[in-house]
Amino acid sequence: MLVGGIALITVGAIVLGWLAWQFWGTNWVSKGRQAEVVADLQEEWGDGTVSTDTDFGRATSILRIPRFGADYEAPILEGSSDEVLAAGVGHLEDTAAVGEHGNYALAAHRVTHGEPFADFPELREGDLVHIETLDADYTYALDTGGPDVTVPFTASWVLDPFPVNPDPGGTTAPGRPGARLITLVTCSELFRTDNRSVAFGHLVERVAKLP
Repeated sequence: MLVGGIALITVGAIVLGWLAWQFWGTNWVSKGRQAEVVADLQEEWGDGTVSTDTDFGRATSILRIPRFGADYEAPILEGSSDEVLAAGVGHLEDTAAVGEHGNYALAAHRVTHGEPFADFPELREGDLVHIETLDADYTYALDTGGPDVTVPFTASWVLDPFPVNPDPGGTTAPGRPGARLITLVTCSELFRTDNRSVAFGHLVERVAKLP
């Protein structure tokens, strides 16, 4: 009986340790990675290089969302691998580049791994999203808020060049085909979920950076 009790205590300690790592340890590590990637990217920009190859993926730009705080910034890396999403925000494969016609789609964790989109539900229609690259600053305005659109994780239409909801009466990206759009994607709940929260927006300004 004593052995069984000790075994249960040991298992409990292991589970608690794993949970602590997931919710605090990964955040601590990933926030350090994000700061490192931002610093590396800015250094490369200083040398006139458009991107930087890191241990976690290729970083190309920096995301800033005033709604998330005046000092909020996160690196944007190419792709959606676990390594990318543990180091910042992922620019999803086969979607438009920043500022281009089509749909520039970004995804990030809402909990654990630095949780860049932790405050996603706070986003509101009209909020601004800023993307900095080597040669320009892009500003998008959101057409929907963080809580407004929830879809199954299988809803690939949100990544289309012009997202059109197949459900009658469902939210479709405002605008028109050929517009310069942005789509932000994250988990709809803090814990495991098969649904995704989505926010749509459109480009309102591009400002070239001085050489």
